[in-house]
Parts: sequence; C-alpha cells; structure tokens
Amino acid sequence: MISHYFSKEEIVESDPQIIKYQFGSNVFTFMTDTGVFSLGKMDGATDILLRHIPSLEGSLLDMGCGYGCIGIILAKEYGLDVTQADINPRAVRLTKENAARNGVISQVVQSDQFRGIQGLFDTVVMNPPIHAGKNVIFDMYEGTYRHLKPGGKLYIVIYKKHGAESSVKRLNEIFGNCEVIYKKKGCNVLCCKR
Repeated sequence: MISHYFSKEEIVESDPQIIKYQFGSNVFTFMTDTGVFSLGKMDGATDILLRHIPSLEGSLLDMGCGYGCIGIILAKEYGLDVTQADINPRAVRLTKENAARNGVISQVVQSDQFRGIQGLFDTVVMNPPIHAGKNVIFDMYEGTYRHLKPGGKLYIVIYKKHGAESSVKRLNEIFGNCEVIYKKKGCNVLCCKR
C-alpha cells in the first residue's frame, strides 16, 4: 500500500536518490526519497503533463507537489510565482531543498488539500493522488475551482485505468468545461478553465 505518499506521518525509512531531468534548455537536479511519489525517476505521466502544458504566466499552484518537480520546472521555464503544497512533511522538505537546488523561489506549504492554501492562482497543476481515492481527488478538483482566478486554468494528468472518464465527467460538472489536450496509450492531459 502506498498511502504514505499522502500521509501527514513519515512512516517509511528514508533512502534519498538524486535524479536529473532536462526540460527546454534547463537541466534540473532533484532529490527524491522513499515515502514520496516516484522515487529515483521522473514519473512518465508527469513528464507527459509537463510537455503538454502551454506557455504559462502569472501565479502557479503545484497541488500535491511530491518532491516538487512540476512547479519547479514550470516556474523556472516561464518565470512564474509558484506555490507548492503537499500533505506529506518529507515531500515539503524535499520541495524546499529542490527549489533551492534549482534556483527557484517557491512558497512551499504543508497542506491537507487546500486547507493551508491562501489566495487565487492563474494556474493549478496536478498529478492527482490516485490511491487516495476518488472522493479525495474530486474534493481536490472542487478546491481548485475555488482557488483559481477567473479565466484561470487547471491542468491534470490521469490514466484511463485510474478514472480519466469519471474525472472528465466530474470536472465538467464543476467547471462547465474539460478539454482533453493529450490522449495516448491511456494517458490523458486535461485542461479546465474557470
């Protein structure tokens, strides 16, 4: 069971590992660790999400940030004002370290979903915590709607086998729109506009 990814408790022994990842002209270095999603590698779905989000501006919330790769990469690439949030204390520490390591200023918050998040954002990005369950994910979608500026966008990556169809349905109910901007081999990148 991988519930430790979305737990407030550190329940697995640490085993830090460094990875490198190229995006655009930048080569990023990230520390990963046990108890945080995608130990020792860039998650394939995260890579797909990063490569299919168009150019961004303004403020970004990386919700459920893990070790921080999505928000750090997008902030550096597009000069964004980034906030990153995760419930997991090890993820929060790693994100702070990884932001500094890659020359990005990030406000990093330990937060159970949106409980510790203040303000509105131009963009929210998310690789949702599938194993937390559909109710948690759908609550995160609703929280995103409330934390987006008018015209702001949510970008999500989700596999068909992990509930892409029910996510599209629920996102359409919340936002009134949900565009599939990438779909291949069961992987979907979704975009919703407030």
